[in-house]
Amino acid sequence: MIKVTAGADAPERCSQAFTVAAVAAASGVEVSLWLTGESAWFALPGRAAEFELPHAAPLPELMEGVRAGGGITLCTQCAARRGIEQKDVLDGVRIAGAQVFVSEITGEGVQALVY
Repeated sequence: MIKVTAGADAPERCSQAFTVAAVAAASGVEVSLWLTGESAWFALPGRAAEFELPHAAPLPELMEGVRAGGGITLCTQCAARRGIEQKDVLDGVRIAGAQVFVSEITGEGVQALVY
């Protein structure tokens, strides 16, 4: 489980989270990536393509890798604060809250990283 709290406001931290998630998924690890705070915007179509960081993999490619080998969840409260609804987000992104997060993180063998 990887929880991303940063977006364009902290590009290196944001890119690190997506990179670790995508590499883990490509390695066969089941990944649950949670978008919180400013990373919530990346749940919307086209937003990841706007993100740029020199010497980093493109965010849309990293997200696709995560979706192929796991799941992406947008925090319920973070979505609500930004006026984002389920109908607005990319295919395969769900909106869920703390109860689901706690359920996932307390699963057997789960390790969590927060960026």
